Amino acid sequence: MKLAIYPGSFDPVTKGHLNIIERAASIFDQLIVCVMVNADKKPMFSRQEREDMIRKVTGHLPNVVVDASDELLAEYARQKGSCVIVKGLRAVSDFEHEFQMALINRNLNPQLDTMFLTAEHEYMFLSSSIVRELGSYSVSLEDYIPAEIIEEVTDRIQSVHERRK
Repeated sequence: MKLAIYPGSFDPVTKGHLNIIERAASIFDQLIVCVMVNADKKPMFSRQEREDMIRKVTGHLPNVVVDASDELLAEYARQKGSCVIVKGLRAVSDFEHEFQMALINRNLNPQLDTMFLTAEHEYMFLSSSIVRELGSYSVSLEDYIPAEIIEEVTDRIQSVHERRK
């Protein structure tokens, strides 16, 4: 069975993330979308909330499994029996960072390859931080995040924004 892992913070999951998930799910027998815990980031949504949102928007993909991890990606992949990491690229700046991470992961786990999928043109500018920023100005998020999570994301962004005033 061809098993791949798509890691990220997904805070929140965007239409760009979903595009990469759908495309990777069509390539592999099973795709694990893994919410990675990064101690340097202060997420707006809890790990469980991010996992739940991903499950909501990937329910139509029977070969997608949602998980979370706070360990090194190379070790997580070894434990899951995966030899492929899927990474989405938006711009050249993404490639430089992701290429470095791919080399580190391969050094830590020589059986691990990284497959890069470029974002569709309509998502090249999109990131979770842009979604959070737009939402804080009450911009409609329907073009940026899946419909299943718009209300939840908008409510949280507005709540956080109101507390900061």
